[in-house]
Amino acid sequence: MMSVKTKFITVICLMLFFITHATEYHVSKIGSDFNVGTKEAPFKTISKAAKIALAGDVIIVHEGVYREWVNPLNGGLNNRKRIVYKAAKNEEVWIKGSEVINTWKKHKGKVWKVQLENKFFGDFNPYQEILNGDWVVNTYGRDHHLGEVYVNGKALYEIDSLSKVFSEKPLERATDTIGSKYKWYTESNDKFTTIYANFNGRNPNKENVEINVRPTVFFPVNTGINYITVSGFNLSQAATQWAPPTAAQEGLIGPNWSKGWIIENNLISDSKCSGISLGKERASGQNLWLSEKNKHGTQREREVVFKALQLGWSKEMIGSHIVRNNTIKDCEQGGIIGHLGCVFSEISNNHIYNINVKKQWFGYEISGIKLHAAIDVVIKDNFIHDCHRGIWLDWQAQGARVSGNLLINNNDNEDLFIEVNHGPMIVDNNIFLSNRSILNASQGTAFVNNLIGGYVQMRTATNRFTHYHFPHSTEVMGMMSVILGDDRFYNNILASKIDRLGKSQFYGLNAYNDFPTPDFEWKFKRSLGYYNKQKFPVFIDANLYLNKAEPSNIETNSVVNRTLKPEISLSEESDGYYLNITIDNSFNSVKTKTVNTELLGVAFQPETPFENPDGTPVTVNKDYFGNQRTTKTPFVGPFNELKSGKNKIKVWDK
Repeated sequence: MMSVKTKFITVICLMLFFITHATEYHVSKIGSDFNVGTKEAPFKTISKAAKIALAGDVIIVHEGVYREWVNPLNGGLNNRKRIVYKAAKNEEVWIKGSEVINTWKKHKGKVWKVQLENKFFGDFNPYQEILNGDWVVNTYGRDHHLGEVYVNGKALYEIDSLSKVFSEKPLERATDTIGSKYKWYTESNDKFTTIYANFNGRNPNKENVEINVRPTVFFPVNTGINYITVSGFNLSQAATQWAPPTAAQEGLIGPNWSKGWIIENNLISDSKCSGISLGKERASGQNLWLSEKNKHGTQREREVVFKALQLGWSKEMIGSHIVRNNTIKDCEQGGIIGHLGCVFSEISNNHIYNINVKKQWFGYEISGIKLHAAIDVVIKDNFIHDCHRGIWLDWQAQGARVSGNLLINNNDNEDLFIEVNHGPMIVDNNIFLSNRSILNASQGTAFVNNLIGGYVQMRTATNRFTHYHFPHSTEVMGMMSVILGDDRFYNNILASKIDRLGKSQFYGLNAYNDFPTPDFEWKFKRSLGYYNKQKFPVFIDANLYLNKAEPSNIETNSVVNRTLKPEISLSEESDGYYLNITIDNSFNSVKTKTVNTELLGVAFQPETPFENPDGTPVTVNKDYFGNQRTTKTPFVGPFNELKSGKNKIKVWDK
């Protein structure tokens, strides 16, 4: 017989076994939701597994196209005990928010039509839902539905009248002039939805034609579904709504006001608006600027922050996500977006492109990455190109770091827009190659060892009172307007070839010509009016200026080279993208210095040092590739070293 002590130990061991034991569920197109979910008897839908999976479980999805909205019912407990959704190794798995339509009938000429009963859509008909929300500023005089029509994976363009569907003339504003010849139009009543489409001579019943029917693809209905991993999938074709910072932000995939998600190694494409959302929920504000029409949107956004704090917005409850190694493309609002829910996250090694190429509407939330309140967010090693804008950090990017990113051809606007932030923020070792590299409407940012191939523009924001926080926290310390300055520029290469386009646009750092120098002494006895007009001092040292880039007249330690033609370009080859740059001895003659917390000091408004997210001192001692900079006088720009003459450097693997 077992002793009492032995029985007790046995019970404890059994309890630990059941607590720590993970169940592995399998999903297959040849399975059944009445199965038990093993590899031998798999489920048929991912949604079935999502209803029963508990912390520690793994869901393996096998090859095929799954047309469903995955709504996880449960989350994990912590980083060690997650719920993991992953595609089976070496198997191609698609999760789509669309359905195949192969019952098209010839209407007239090259135009086809299909009539669907509204019950086909269930309780969400994207061809009756209109795109709208705060910060949508131009729909060009017409409504836009959330639905889309795709032929062989390529989205057609919605038109606002049947007569226009017959035209094969490319649409205005569209970047893809060939694709814009493919058009569709919809009509709907209480019983039927009819879609007309011009497939440019193709028979839609012989092609793969799909239409959006679901508002999202992988997104929990409930908030607080924490510690989920989504890995290795192709996720596409969702009828997402416009997602401003003052409304619920729904993406094709996202954690919905939760903590600790990992979204990795996925292809994410063809969201009507946003690909990945790390955004806020509904209760803290839902398009009140649009619906109430009294307070301005910026005031509504200030209110959202304080409402979110009441709802538990904190490091303990929200954020700390990892978004890495994804390809994100063909979304019309943003590749990655989010307000509040993105805090303390890492966004790394993602390839983001073709964001807002159809240009059928315009709003102030369009970018490859668009984040509000990016507190302690790290954005590193991403490749962002051919977007309306590259990276846009708007409001409260305190403690954020933008490091080692490659950006090019974001020529509607710029590579990096930092708007109404108080710092501290570090922007280091990036390659900015669009016509406009940086639009700065913030203060307290350190730019270190970047290659800035376009011009730098300043924008004032003295009427925009925004929050600043206690260090490494969501708690609000105060609010203040942005009067510009308090910036640092060390060890950068500025090489703009663009002529000045206006009084507020500059080739280099001459935008700072009228700013105070670091020895400026504040006169606190002065009036508030004087304070709001006075710019903060700036710290500019050890930068190299090429082409038409101009130094600031307050910089005393710089090198200006007007004879070298650096011939900076990015070329695509079969194995990746290569940076081409020609250098001479001027690259070695810049008297640089190692940049660290001690040198950078403290951002003025939050009175917080430039440091790592964990509060430890920071040293910018690695280059674009993560190679250690070994000397006290690091090489200027994002690379540890370059050879004299022509250089060809692989900067992104395919």
